Amino acid sequence: MAKIAVIDTETTWNDKVMSIGVAIADSDTFELVDKRYYILMPHKFEGGMYEDALYVNNTKPNRECSRETAMSELKVFLAGHGVSKMFAYNAKFDWRHLPELGHLVWHDIMRLAAYRQHNTKIPAEADCFNTGRLKRDYGVESIYRMLSGNWRYKEYHNAMTDAIDELAIMKMLNHRVENYERIS
Repeated sequence: MAKIAVIDTETTWNDKVMSIGVAIADSDTFELVDKRYYILMPHKFEGGMYEDALYVNNTKPNRECSRETAMSELKVFLAGHGVSKMFAYNAKFDWRHLPELGHLVWHDIMRLAAYRQHNTKIPAEADCFNTGRLKRDYGVESIYRMLSGNWRYKEYHNAMTDAIDELAIMKMLNHRVENYERIS
């Protein structure tokens, strides 16, 4: 079974990564196989827009440690699963914040999710550019609600829960991994 990874980060007010969530999935079924969640020290104490979500719903990190330790362990974790493809929603943000994972091939989930021609759940009346991309409401929360029909869904802005939700978006979109645009 080939595997992929979906990653999400949360940052501090000073644009430092304070948490990283990684979901490993089967590349054909998008079923979750494994996951890792790191809270980075000392950045968790710097504060950020979503600092209150670090432990939301009793989400426990695998480790609270330095960035260096987290990245070293993540590299081993990803290699252990044979992961060479990394996916993220608005991937350039996470890719820019995690140069240590630059050896992987990064792909953007949003580039399929936000376009009418790739997301059949975008309503006919939705306001889109000529390219087919939504003009607004194409973040994780809006797209998840649109695809699932669960209008009560709330994005927690916790790196681990968000990575799992972004994987769910990939599953609901039902595109092969090869269809996702490469950004690196």
